Amino acid sequence: MEKLRNIDWRHEGRQLVRDYLLAVIGALVTAVSFSWFFLPYDVAPGGVTGIATVISSLTGLSVGLLSFLINVPLFLMGWRQVGWRFAVRSFIAMMLLSLFIDLLPPLDPAGDVLLSTVFGGVLLGVGLGLVVRAGATTGGTDMLAKMLHRVFGFMSIATILFMIDATVVVIAALVFGVQAGLWALIALFVSSKAMDVVIKGFNTAMQFLIITREPDEIVRRIHHDLDRGCTRLKAYGTYSGEEMGTLLCVVARTEAARLKKAIAEADPNAFVTVCDVHEALGEGFAGMDQE
Repeated sequence: MEKLRNIDWRHEGRQLVRDYLLAVIGALVTAVSFSWFFLPYDVAPGGVTGIATVISSLTGLSVGLLSFLINVPLFLMGWRQVGWRFAVRSFIAMMLLSLFIDLLPPLDPAGDVLLSTVFGGVLLGVGLGLVVRAGATTGGTDMLAKMLHRVFGFMSIATILFMIDATVVVIAALVFGVQAGLWALIALFVSSKAMDVVIKGFNTAMQFLIITREPDEIVRRIHHDLDRGCTRLKAYGTYSGEEMGTLLCVVARTEAARLKKAIAEADPNAFVTVCDVHEALGEGFAGMDQE
């Protein structure tokens, strides 16, 4: 009872609305990628909807209906392995995707198979990424992969998912022709990259690891010139055995050049490594949502 009393129901409600709104938008964007970009050129970039695309060409049934019929048994078999909350959200997203695919009017805005493949892949990745950020998925292949993983434990879930998508692409190549299969591979690659960007976030930053003999001066410049903080680490040189000034600093990408200049002016002999940070959360960056 005390635990329930401590829950911020207003925050939970906003989070729930946000998640379902993301799921609806993601399902719609994903449906647009299929209805307006992939289906006009028989491109089937993996997943249950890709399977439905192939079967639709052989049976004449709608892709949305077939996608729903294929997904239902997968959800029934696999919902226990993913948890009821994830399963419910995913089932709703899946139904919306199937509905949107069949309701959207048939269009071909790109008018070209290359443009349709690329832009369709981008939209597919964005749509699926939004659904994943909402804590859901649009198809039962995730659940199928989890079930197969229990049987083939030596393979990771990601590997099994890749094999499922690859199998769908091969089948599409056999049904629609080799060129259609190659277009599907391109769409699959583009969508995976776009999905990765959406899931990891757009708040990219740069992480600097600085080893210097002038740590105090560099810290002063970071505070004064960039209005940023940093973390001082304790480290020792393996040859000299001396303690080295080691700083860890994360800055926005637009501030990276200014930090490099500050380091060079304070200690031209400093050793610096720089790497990309896909998302930075906390003070000075985006807030951290409580899922």
